Amino acid sequence: MIERIAGRILGGLFAIMLAGAAVGVAQAGETAGIPPEMVAEYIHAVIQADRTIYSTHVVERLQDLKIPVAVEEWKSRGTLPLPAQMLQMTGQEVQGLGLGLRIRLASLGPIYKKNGPADQFERAGLEAVAKNPRKPYTGIITENDRHFFKAIYPDRAVSITCVACHNSHELSTKRDYKLYDVMGGIIISFPVQ
Repeated sequence: MIERIAGRILGGLFAIMLAGAAVGVAQAGETAGIPPEMVAEYIHAVIQADRTIYSTHVVERLQDLKIPVAVEEWKSRGTLPLPAQMLQMTGQEVQGLGLGLRIRLASLGPIYKKNGPADQFERAGLEAVAKNPRKPYTGIITENDRHFFKAIYPDRAVSITCVACHNSHELSTKRDYKLYDVMGGIIISFPVQ
């Protein structure tokens, strides 16, 4: 239920932003539309705000009250998803809308292999944002004769919940994360012409 509501809200926002990227008022000699870098910034701003608010004002706050609210096995235990799971579910929901928009988390040292870099572009991007988290790694990629703008933003440990989970998880390859460390990347891609 929670992931469906979040997915619908974000899906609607993304549909509006992607429509704005494709349609614009062109002046003489100008290309219509919003530059893909700006569209990615808009999408990332919504994702980051949602992720930070969920992590700090829902999960962390309830855990401070000693309520075990978010755990990895959230479905079977009747709790809420972890912040990373919430973002992954939102990405799946948005992808299901058929807009061509994809959102996911990835890391060079993921807990689960499926969350590692999918290709060399993602590997290079994750390395770049780990070294310089102030600048996203962006580019145009081609898949099946379609062009996609892809942006990788740093994924920081925005709450102590993120740090505690990664540092204590039995499958974690790194156990010394601190608050605000870059843990991986938020990867956003969408079709461009």
